[in-house]
Amino acid sequence: MARLQEKYKNEIVPELRKELGRENPLALPRLDKVVISMGVGKAIENKNRLDAAARDLSQIAGQKASLTRARKSVANFKLRKGQNIGVKVTLRGARAYEFLDRLISIVIPRIRDFRGLSPKAFDEAGNYNLGISEQVVFPEINLDKVEFVQGMNVTIGVRARNRADSFELLKRFGVPFRVQEAAEEKKPARPATAQA
Repeated sequence: MARLQEKYKNEIVPELRKELGRENPLALPRLDKVVISMGVGKAIENKNRLDAAARDLSQIAGQKASLTRARKSVANFKLRKGQNIGVKVTLRGARAYEFLDRLISIVIPRIRDFRGLSPKAFDEAGNYNLGISEQVVFPEINLDKVEFVQGMNVTIGVRARNRADSFELLKRFGVPFRVQEAAEEKKPARPATAQA
């Protein structure tokens, strides 16, 4: 069992039960999946970029990356419908917890000029999205073998009732959110004053 998964079962679930007042463990927020994707727009000109991105993403995730295809044609970008344009990996279960643990404890501290993650990057369903500008911050990537620097998007899929529940779960996992914005997020909105 992954270290973060063990922490969730033994520490976080009892804390969330008390705080949220829900006895049923299925009513508590939980990690559903982690999706890591790379959009390789320059693969149109150079097919090697897509192969390099797939290789790097497979090393990072520990699982084979699948190719993503363009949904529609865009003449300005010389893009045809069905053309390979990116790679992605979906991690579930122990692999998702293990990747999230590495992301929080190893990768995020290695990001240059890091000042905390924005607590505003949650969607309506409570999933969290973050962008990483280069794959070399992952320790699995050998700097000598990197052909192209490529950014990626990480989506942390959380099963929760709302954004606040997702925020609480990720905060307890140890995700380093910006303190100032997190405090503003929790404040209730000020009522509008009537103008005379």
